[in-house]
Amino acid sequence: MTGSGRGIGRAMAAGLAAAGANLTIADIDQAAAEATAADILAMGGRATAVGVDVTDRVAVRRMIAHSVAEYGRLDVVFNNAGIAQVRRFGDITEADWRRMMDVNGLGVLIGIQESAVQFIAQGGGGKIVNTASVAGKRGSEALGHYSASKFAVIGLTQAAAQSYAAHRITVNSICPGIVATDMWDAIGKGFRNEGMTTRDDAAFEQALTGVTLGRPSTPEDLVGVAIFLASPGSDYMTGQSLVIDGGMVFS
Repeated sequence: MTGSGRGIGRAMAAGLAAAGANLTIADIDQAAAEATAADILAMGGRATAVGVDVTDRVAVRRMIAHSVAEYGRLDVVFNNAGIAQVRRFGDITEADWRRMMDVNGLGVLIGIQESAVQFIAQGGGGKIVNTASVAGKRGSEALGHYSASKFAVIGLTQAAAQSYAAHRITVNSICPGIVATDMWDAIGKGFRNEGMTTRDDAAFEQALTGVTLGRPSTPEDLVGVAIFLASPGSDYMTGQSLVIDGGMVFS
């Protein structure tokens, strides 16, 4: 799991720790991972930190080995690392596309595969949860390659669920909508840089008009779903992508 800054991963980590989970906090920024782990330790939980580039298979294997060495086994993996970028559709470059797909697509693929290897080595059973997005349900002109990468996450979730079902490994994903995080701040800045808004908060306000509940979510709004997907309560669920968006997309 990744968790740093004002983000979904950090909130999920805190919620899971409060529910009794032993955590490995993974982030490309190891200092950020250590800060999140320190917060969990301060609240009485158990956590360790590791730096990892999710596009590097060897690094992901080391992360998993670190977790197993710390706790004795691996039970749940959250593939949460992701990036976003605002680009007018006609301006998306090959470099933009490859970077987006490497982190958001390949990173999830590697995370699923390497987690499954460990689960199978333990005798089977395990839970994999991927962070997709409402953008993986409905494309956005200003986030075309981001949307494509999140459609990919949903496709990988479905394919992996079928691939690993015989090993009692479930694979599901969470599709957040507009979440008040550092990433959303970056998206808003991207809109302004692309000249798509005239006010600093216009992108946010415009997006909120499509939210039935009339407000953005907070990272904490996603914690209950994360705990459910990590718990025995979701044992008979696999291949699903749960939309937690306040009513932006009805499907």
